[in-house]
Amino acid sequence: MICWCKNKNVGIFFNENPSVGIRYYIPSMTKDEKKSIEKYPFICKKELKVQLNDYRKNKQYEFSIPKGYCYDGASIPRIFWRIIGANTDNRFLIPALIHDILCEHHEYIDNDRSFSTVVFNTLLETSGVNRFKRFLMKNSVACFQTIFCKWA
Repeated sequence: MICWCKNKNVGIFFNENPSVGIRYYIPSMTKDEKKSIEKYPFICKKELKVQLNDYRKNKQYEFSIPKGYCYDGASIPRIFWRIIGANTDNRFLIPALIHDILCEHHEYIDNDRSFSTVVFNTLLETSGVNRFKRFLMKNSVACFQTIFCKWA
């Protein structure tokens, strides 16, 4: 496994470097396929095995993200793009990939929303996102998950 990033709270490892692509329209696509691309413009180009170590709880989690998994990137409302950046910012793609799969599969990390936020923040930091933007992003995501997704 490749050590992507590690600190006193979390270790994030991949079997290989993540490979993300952008989905685009082709003339033969149906309206439904085009809508899917509008909603989920990014795709995991190869299967990715992930290992997350929670050093605070001495736990290790392993799961795979399938080749072809589609996601929306960072869910940043357009009104905040000037402050945070667009959802297509390269620095957000890997953190969003991992965070989105954890939001869809709480069981991958024993339903630990707090740990998903730690993972997201660590990945953002590793990607070079500054402290202020990370603060805004991780707290917005944590509030959204708690209030709208009922993930306490």
